[in-house]
Amino acid sequence: MTKMCKMEKFLYHRKLWEMKVRLLGDSKVEKLKSSFVSRSRMSLWMIRAVTILLLWSCFVHLMALGEMWGPRLFKGWPSCFNHNDLSMAAAEIKSLPTKIALPPKRLYQNNGYLMVSCNGGLNQMRAAICDMVTVARFMNVTLIVPELDKTSFWNDPSEFKDIFDVDHFITSLRDEVRILKELPPRLKKRVELGMYHEMPPISWSNMSYYQNQILPLVKKHKVLHLNKTDSRLANNGLPAEVQKLRCRVNFNGLKFTPQIEELGRRVVKILREKGPFLVLHLRYEMDMLAFSGCSHGCNPEEEEELTRMRYAYPWWKEKVINSELKRKEGLCPLTPEETALTLTALGIDRNVQIYIAAGEIYGGQRRMKALTDAFPNVVRKETLLEPSDLDFCRNHSSQMAALDYLVALESDIFVPTNDGNMARVVEGHRRFLGFKKTIQLNRRFLVKLIDEYTEGLLTWDVFSSTVKAFHYTRMGSPKRRLVIPNKPKEEDYFYSNPQECLQLLDEPLRVF
Repeated sequence: MTKMCKMEKFLYHRKLWEMKVRLLGDSKVEKLKSSFVSRSRMSLWMIRAVTILLLWSCFVHLMALGEMWGPRLFKGWPSCFNHNDLSMAAAEIKSLPTKIALPPKRLYQNNGYLMVSCNGGLNQMRAAICDMVTVARFMNVTLIVPELDKTSFWNDPSEFKDIFDVDHFITSLRDEVRILKELPPRLKKRVELGMYHEMPPISWSNMSYYQNQILPLVKKHKVLHLNKTDSRLANNGLPAEVQKLRCRVNFNGLKFTPQIEELGRRVVKILREKGPFLVLHLRYEMDMLAFSGCSHGCNPEEEEELTRMRYAYPWWKEKVINSELKRKEGLCPLTPEETALTLTALGIDRNVQIYIAAGEIYGGQRRMKALTDAFPNVVRKETLLEPSDLDFCRNHSSQMAALDYLVALESDIFVPTNDGNMARVVEGHRRFLGFKKTIQLNRRFLVKLIDEYTEGLLTWDVFSSTVKAFHYTRMGSPKRRLVIPNKPKEEDYFYSNPQECLQLLDEPLRVF
C-alpha cells in the first residue's frame, strides 16, 4: 500500500512538471534547470565545507584528549605530526603567560598625589617602598611609582622598572591603593613649574603623624614629594592592618623583573645540582668598611684609603672613628678570617657550597684565603654563570643585589656577617617562608671569644662548644620582636621579624 502511494505521488509531481514546461516555454525551462543545478551545487559545497569543519574539530579534540590521556592513546595511529612536534607545541603554549585574575580596584575619594624618592641600597629602598605604599593607602592618596636612589655611593642608574615588575606592583595592590607610573599631565606640568611641596618625613613615625601632619599638606598642595623614606614608619605600636599591608607589599607586591627572577632560578638550580648550599652575606666591602670605620686586619695603606673615602662623602657624618673600640662593641662586620673560624666552630661541613652574596671583598684573595682554605667550595655568581649572563646587570649594584636576594631566600642556611638592611630583610622574608634557618651571629660575643682563642686562652673544643651553645637559639626560629620604647634603633627591626604576618609551622599558610 505504501509503495502504491509513493508511485502515485511521483506521477502527480511529474504531471505538474510537464504542465510548468508547457506554460513557461523552452527558454524559461532552461533557466529553471540551471537554477536547480546551481542550487544543488551550492548545497553540495555547503555540505562538504561543514563536513570538513566537523572532521577538523573532531581531530583537534582527539589530539587534545591525547595530550590529556597520554601519548599511548595515539601511539599506533598514522599521523603527519610526530610526538616531539606536539610536545614542542604544548611547551610553547605552557610558556605563554598565565592570565591571573586581578583584585577589584578599591574605590575611594583621592586626597592628592604622593611622590617618593627612596634613598640607600636595594633593601633599604625595598623596606621604604613597603612603608610608602602603606602610608599612601591610609591617607587615601594616589602613589606615583617610587623613584630609586641614583646618587648614593653605588651610583646605580637603575629605575624601578629595571629591578621590580612594575605592572605586577600596580595591579596586585590595586584593591588597596591607586598607583600610577607618572603624574597626570596637568599635575606633571605643575611639578615642572615647582608648584608642589617637598619635605622629608620624621623617622620612626606612627600613622597619626601621617594623618594629622602629612595628609593636610597633600590636600593643600595636591602633590607632595617625600624626599627621604628610610625608616620613616615605626616598628611597633601600629594597627594590625597597617603591619599586614607592609607585609603584603613586601612578600607579594614586590616581585623582581622576569629577567632577574629567571637568572636567580638558574643560579639556584646550578647550586642544587651539587647538593645543599649556604649563602654567606659577607659584607666586608670597601664602602661598608669606610662608612663604619672598621679596619681590623687591614694594612696601613688600606686604612688610609678607607679614611680618605669616609671624608669624601659628606653625608657620612661620623669621621673620626676608633676601629678597635667599635669592633669590640660588635659594630663591625666580621672579617673573612673571623668568619672562617665562626663557621668552623658552628660545625658547618667544610665541603658545603658557600655562595658569597656580596660585591667585591676588600683585600681580594689575600683576605679570602683563610675562608677558602677552610671551605674549598666557595662560589660567587660570577663563577657560576657566564660573563654574558650578567651583562644586563653589570655596573648596576641594585640588580646584582636582587640576584643575591633571590639566592639567599632559597638557601639551606643564610649567614649574614653584619646586621645591615639585606641581612635583616632577608631574615624576615625567610621567617615568612617557614622560619628557614638563618644564623644570627652575635658579633660582640664572637670577637671577644675569637681574640681569646687566637691568644691561646681557649682550646678549640671550648671555643667551638661555646659558639654553638650561644647561637643555639639564634637560628631564625619563632620569637617575639624586642620592643624598646623611644629607642627604635635599638629594638628589633619590623622587617627582620614581621610577627604580625607569620604563623607557626603547623598553621595554614596565610596568603597576601
